[in-house]
Amino acid sequence: MKKPVIFVIIPVFNEEKSIGRVLSEIPRDWVKEVIVCNNGSSDKTANVALNAGATVVHQADRGYGNACLKGIQYIQQKPVQEQPDIVVFLDGDYSDFPAELPVVVAPILEEDFDLVIGSRLLSGKAEKGSLTPQQVFGNWLATFLIRNLYNYHFTDLGPFRAIRWSSLLQLKMEDRNYGWTVEMQIKAAKQKLRCKEVAVQYRKRIGVSKISGTIKGTVLAGYKILYTIFKYI
Repeated sequence: MKKPVIFVIIPVFNEEKSIGRVLSEIPRDWVKEVIVCNNGSSDKTANVALNAGATVVHQADRGYGNACLKGIQYIQQKPVQEQPDIVVFLDGDYSDFPAELPVVVAPILEEDFDLVIGSRLLSGKAEKGSLTPQQVFGNWLATFLIRNLYNYHFTDLGPFRAIRWSSLLQLKMEDRNYGWTVEMQIKAAKQKLRCKEVAVQYRKRIGVSKISGTIKGTVLAGYKILYTIFKYI
C-alpha cells in the first residue's frame, strides 16, 4: 500500500512552554508536515515551533476555529499533488499524547473510515483532574444530543482527531471558535461519513486553559456547542 501523506494541524495561543514538547513527540516518520497555527500569541510560541521544525502560519483573529481554518487554507494553497491524504488535529498544550498518532490514523488506513475521534473517555486512562467536571458534563450532553438528533454515536468531542483531506474539504467547515470540533462531527453525521472512535490517553495541560480554565470561556463554549448542535438539524 502506498504510504499516505499525513499533515498535522496544531492551533496555538501562548503555548511556548508546551509546543516544543508536543512537536518533539510527533512521530515524524509518519508525518510529512506539521502546521502550527499561531492565533495571535504574545509569547515565543511561534519561534519555539519554528526552531522545532514546524511550519508556522499566523492568524491574528482569535478563535480555535479561526486557527484551524488558517491551517486548512495554507494546505489548499499548495499544488493539488502536494496536498495530504490525511489531516490530523491535536492541541498544543501537551494534554494529548502525540505519539498515539498511529493509533488515531489506523482506522482510516486499515478499515477505510473517514473520520476518527480520539476519545479521552473510552480508555479510562485520562489523568485525574485533566478533564474538569464541566468538560465531562459538556461532553456527555453534546454526545447525547448528537446520538439522539443525528443518530451517530460519539463519546467525546476530543481535539485529537484524524480525517481524510477529501472528507475535510467536503465538510466545508465554518465555525471560528468554540464550535469547531462539534461542527465537524455533526457535519460528518449529516453527510454519512464513516466515523470511529479510538481510546487515547489524556493528561493535565501545561498552563491554564483559555476555555475551561475560566468561567467566561466555559459558558461561551457551552453555549456555542449547543447552538451548533441545534443549528444543523
